[in-house]
Amino acid sequence: MNKYTASLVKLHIDQRIADLRKAALEREIPVADDETLQFLLLMVKALQPKRILEIGTAVGLSGAAMLLACPEARLTTMELEEERYLEAKANFAALGVNDRVVAHLGDAGEILAMMDGEYDFVFLDGPKAQYEKYLFDLKRLMKKGATLFADDVLLYGWVSGEQPTPQKRHSIVDKIRSYLQTITEDKDFITSVLDVGDGVALSIYVTKAI
Repeated sequence: MNKYTASLVKLHIDQRIADLRKAALEREIPVADDETLQFLLLMVKALQPKRILEIGTAVGLSGAAMLLACPEARLTTMELEEERYLEAKANFAALGVNDRVVAHLGDAGEILAMMDGEYDFVFLDGPKAQYEKYLFDLKRLMKKGATLFADDVLLYGWVSGEQPTPQKRHSIVDKIRSYLQTITEDKDFITSVLDVGDGVALSIYVTKAI
């Protein structure tokens, strides 16, 4: 995002979430950047999904923002790190959305394999190297017409080649590129990769084949 378009991003979020986001950033807890959160909320506000699946709860702020934008929605979310999971639970309660959240602590791949039901919006923001691994279960859990919003798919410009990839990051870059190739070639989806925030792959599940 260039400086001009960055200057146009005006987040309209609950002040409590804004304060919690600021505090989280000061503690170096990963939260969606302003442009990504703006686009995420634009999508859920327009689509008004009833069942949202989130991989990568962090401290619950994106999940809570989606629920506040969609008063009829319910959220299923999962987080690997216990400290963040507990903080997210506290934030959901403080923000008055706890009764609309099912939060899981553990490895998303293991949790997804045990889940059933159908979701109409998926926010994929967990371990980037695992995105492709999750895809089989995500397709099983998504309704026809559901939206899959995968964040950080350009990863500092490394994935697109705009920035040189550090030696220690070649593996994760290769795995994200593999996810992008798989999702864009999958005829069950229509996908666009967008230069929003750190890269978003937005996919619509047009044909439910499994």
